[in-house]
Amino acid sequence: MNYFFAGLSAAYIFVIFFWADSSAVKQISVFNPMSLLHIPLYGILTVLLILALKPGQKNNFKSRYALAALIALGVAIFDEFHQSFIPTREASGADILLDVIGVFLAITISHFFLEGYFNRRKKI
Repeated sequence: MNYFFAGLSAAYIFVIFFWADSSAVKQISVFNPMSLLHIPLYGILTVLLILALKPGQKNNFKSRYALAALIALGVAIFDEFHQSFIPTREASGADILLDVIGVFLAITISHFFLEGYFNRRKKI
């Protein structure tokens, strides 16, 4: 495990939950009427989790990506549950769907770039 990226992932998750009821989120929501910022928000979390699980090692790369996706989706579901208790927010299945899209895009892009980068680097 890469502890630097594990720490960044934990801090990022903390910020997701801590900022759920912040004034910054309320201001951003004016520019985010369809909650599309969920896609990059959970895409970034997924990339951090993939990096925390040591990309570039040939063994079990699929399980690292699956574990990163499961953790990110667990955070997404728990965050929506958490938001259901915040008076100014509401839980939404559509938000979870956008989170899934962000996770899928992050895994696809990360696999293409990270695994390709590490495979090219090993050949040199």
